Amino acid sequence: MSEREPPVDDEREPDRSSNPSDDVDRLLEHLEELEELVDHPDEREQVRKAMRTAHRIPGLDAVEQGIRKYTARDMAEAFVGSILLALPLLVEDGVFEIADHFVTTTVSGIPVFLIANVLFVGVLTTGLLYWTDIRDVDVTSPLFGVVPRRLVGVLAISFLTAAGLMVMWGRIYEEDPTTLEAFARITVIWAAGAFGAALGDILPGESEGHDVRLDTIDDIVARDR
Repeated sequence: MSEREPPVDDEREPDRSSNPSDDVDRLLEHLEELEELVDHPDEREQVRKAMRTAHRIPGLDAVEQGIRKYTARDMAEAFVGSILLALPLLVEDGVFEIADHFVTTTVSGIPVFLIANVLFVGVLTTGLLYWTDIRDVDVTSPLFGVVPRRLVGVLAISFLTAAGLMVMWGRIYEEDPTTLEAFARITVIWAAGAFGAALGDILPGESEGHDVRLDTIDDIVARDR
């Protein structure tokens, strides 16, 4: 049986006007062919590392770049984005009126509009992150194998930002609200904050830094042993 021959390199002068993303695609195709040819595990791992590096080549069209990692810088960008859209609402008394509507409109004692607003925030954030064409955001290392880390981070950061600003500016204590009314006020700010946090996270593209995962602590402990 004849051995498979390695892929022949194209020695022609590269087209300077070609799209960089097309060049990367061709490079990845060659690397995939090379991966099939090599037999030694170490050599195959080197090819895979080269493929991962190729996926992160800078200079491609920013809108076409995918996002895989979730870093501390992404969290900071989400925090800034949530503040930018939450701040204008903090001075509006209409927040109180909307919160009262959420609390007083009930069905069998259940504040249906308040629950609907919380679900709306979750669906809106999920849609911006994963269902729009703003960025190609991959779900990697999900929490408990199911829940996307980025989604949890954006929702948690925007909620804590909304709650913290309401407390710091004294808006949550006005008119002596109940616990449910205070929560409803936060969710009004949260709706805008989550929108800003999602955009602030994904618009700059993939951030540099270490990928934040649940197993990061385990990796650090294992290295120290």
